[in-house]
Amino acid sequence: MAIYGYVRVSSADQNTDRQIDAMSGIKIPETQIYTDKQSGKNFERPQYKALLKKLKPGDLIYIKSIDRLGRNYDEIQNQWRILTKERGVDIAVIDMPLLDTRNGKDLVGTFLADIVLQILSFVAQNERENIRKRQSEGIAAAKARGVHFGRPVKKPPENFRELVRAWGRGKLSFEEILKQTGLKESTFYRRLRELRLSENK
Repeated sequence: MAIYGYVRVSSADQNTDRQIDAMSGIKIPETQIYTDKQSGKNFERPQYKALLKKLKPGDLIYIKSIDRLGRNYDEIQNQWRILTKERGVDIAVIDMPLLDTRNGKDLVGTFLADIVLQILSFVAQNERENIRKRQSEGIAAAKARGVHFGRPVKKPPENFRELVRAWGRGKLSFEEILKQTGLKESTFYRRLRELRLSENK
């Protein structure tokens, strides 16, 4: 029987230390810990897939909490079934001892574990939806205050119109107009289109 740990955070800048420490506390070697830095909305994750390829019947997977496995109610339920029923492996949720498939394999134990799994899966998805809602509300509020997202818009110089006319009359080369406007080629053509549209209104 092999023992593995699975760790997940939602983005590359989030810290995995708390989960790794929990795995180390139960003596799981670092080489047996698989870590994804990716959203929990589905199971299309490289390290999770690599872990699945390693698993054999009787193996054991530790996760810190059910939301580290995923945050989609149906996906968590389905993946749990695949792991425990089809692959024949055990799962132990460190923060929720009731969710340890090594214990209570009788009908009552399985029934209780299923109820707990459904509740925690619901909570995980609900939290994910609340996070998305808070993010959307935060972005909308920031936009309402005039905050701009993405790269700052590169504006042409005030004499852009005159420079374009000089370029059009052959008095400036393309390289020279890019240098004088301080624009990249793609940005120059974008600003040129905007200028011509404004002139045609």
